[in-house]
Amino acid sequence: MFLAFTVTVVLLLSACGTGGGGPLSSAQSDTLNWEVQDFTFTNQDGESVSLEDLKGDVWLANFIFTNCRTVCPPMTANMAQIQQAMKEEGLNIPIVSFSVDPENDSPEALKEYGGNVGADFTNWHFLTGYEFEDIQQLSQESFKALVEPEPDSDQIMHGTSFYLVNQSGSVVQKYNGLEPPVEEIIDDIKALR
Repeated sequence: MFLAFTVTVVLLLSACGTGGGGPLSSAQSDTLNWEVQDFTFTNQDGESVSLEDLKGDVWLANFIFTNCRTVCPPMTANMAQIQQAMKEEGLNIPIVSFSVDPENDSPEALKEYGGNVGADFTNWHFLTGYEFEDIQQLSQESFKALVEPEPDSDQIMHGTSFYLVNQSGSVVQKYNGLEPPVEEIIDDIKALR
């Protein structure tokens, strides 16, 4: 049984990332209504950011870590592109990037990492300040994505999706973070606001 589970996890996860998939059709998105579990974490400026702070607005989320050698750099650059597109459309919704390596990702490390891709920190929070088990549980329960250490490596396997969260704190849409449909994301944000 354990072997079957392990094989399944290995097949689902590859290198640093997994689970991107393409944008969901509207029929599929109707099945998403994943309540985000309560959290209070620390952003790149050492400030506390909680689910309660984000409620009342639409927000985008993803999972990254600064030492990632594969999917995180392009995902973060893609999120920066979405942030720029939102600005051009007059949208100023929060972006939340949860670190899956909180032991090594200090606020300072996350600030440098975000700065390297031109992140505008006025509405983009790179979060840390929790135990690995906490982010593992949040990812699994709230975003339906596994987070696991890669065996014999300093890398961490995690999902590559971008998630759209509504004003009440429920995930309502997910997108491929490696090839995000920027226009669709903008349209979906506008539809929720």
